[in-house]
Amino acid sequence: MLRGRLLVFCAIAMSAIVLRLAVTSFSPLAAEIRNDLGFSTTVVGVFGMVPTAMFALFGAATPFLAGRWGLERTAMIAMIMAGIGMATRAVVSDTWSLLGLSALALAGMGIGNVVIPPLVKRYFSDRLALMSSVYIVGVQIGTIVPAFVAVPLADAAGWRVSIGVWALVGFAATVPWLAILLRRRRITRDEEIPADTSARGRMWRSPLAWGMAGMFGMTSLMTYSMFAWIPSILADAGASPAFGGAMVGLFAFMGLVAAFGAPSLCARMRNPFPAVLGCAACFLAGFAGLWLAPMSAPILWTVLLGLGPSSFPMALTLINLRTRTHTGSSALSGFTQGVGYAAACAGPLLFGVLHDVTSGWTASFAFMVLAVILLVIAAHQACKPRFLEDNWIRVQPRSAAYHS
Repeated sequence: MLRGRLLVFCAIAMSAIVLRLAVTSFSPLAAEIRNDLGFSTTVVGVFGMVPTAMFALFGAATPFLAGRWGLERTAMIAMIMAGIGMATRAVVSDTWSLLGLSALALAGMGIGNVVIPPLVKRYFSDRLALMSSVYIVGVQIGTIVPAFVAVPLADAAGWRVSIGVWALVGFAATVPWLAILLRRRRITRDEEIPADTSARGRMWRSPLAWGMAGMFGMTSLMTYSMFAWIPSILADAGASPAFGGAMVGLFAFMGLVAAFGAPSLCARMRNPFPAVLGCAACFLAGFAGLWLAPMSAPILWTVLLGLGPSSFPMALTLINLRTRTHTGSSALSGFTQGVGYAAACAGPLLFGVLHDVTSGWTASFAFMVLAVILLVIAAHQACKPRFLEDNWIRVQPRSAAYHS
């Protein structure tokens, strides 16, 4: 299967690991960094919103960038940006430089988020489910590992080393992309994504694209909200900070479990909407448990909540399953993640605002229930067995296969 494509396989797998490093290496150390640099808790909130904001902005811009530079070159530039951002933010001494360089790293990761699915489509169209699992498992590993080692590494070597060391992974991920570009003797026009500005207009009129964006966005909104607020919800119910942190780790781990099975399940079903209904049921059961009796079975509620975002790897897999070409995949990936992450930005903020305004969690969980309803409505459109390009006036030519 991988004969002639092993280098691309390595490039995709390594790049996937990079795509969350700047987020989860920083969050556990935010309080320590704040105390050292002297910024306020409000600025901590700004740092919390930057990831989804940059993912949204560069998610929307990436199809244009890929049309100018090509998929492989865009992926390499994204990894360079991520590496430079993570390395340089570790040595600055003021808040705004730290924020700006974090934004640079996250911009590279936002580009990578969008460009990897069409690369999977280009080189592994015969193994979409398997490569989607490899890609999504890589993202989950890059989410979980820094979160667990950030504090011990900071205790041993300082927070600057703890947030900066991950730049090595970003720079390492540029190497296979550079090798791919150097080994390609020629690039025909059909191998590149045209800078087709009309494709973006077609996205805005496509029910499939809006369904994909809603499915991805609502899943991300709920996921980021729970990452941010599970510790506070459990603390209000009497749990210790350590227990709340452990539940966040369990929540993230369940995402890794889902990454192994959800893409294959999605690929085997002509219409995977029933699987999304299962995800919605897990979300609702987990939210109900945390709202009504958080400490009666917190592990069960967290496991259920961790299974709910299985719709996230399903959405990433559907980007390729609902497109015929890597051109369509790139356009749909950019629209899905650009619009989806823009919606997700509001999740953690509104969840907290509703709690503060009402002095309780009822309104916050009602907000989550609304997000589940919107997820189901959007997924009904996203999961229908059809192709994005079938509604386009012109279908771009299929890419040539890669040969090493």
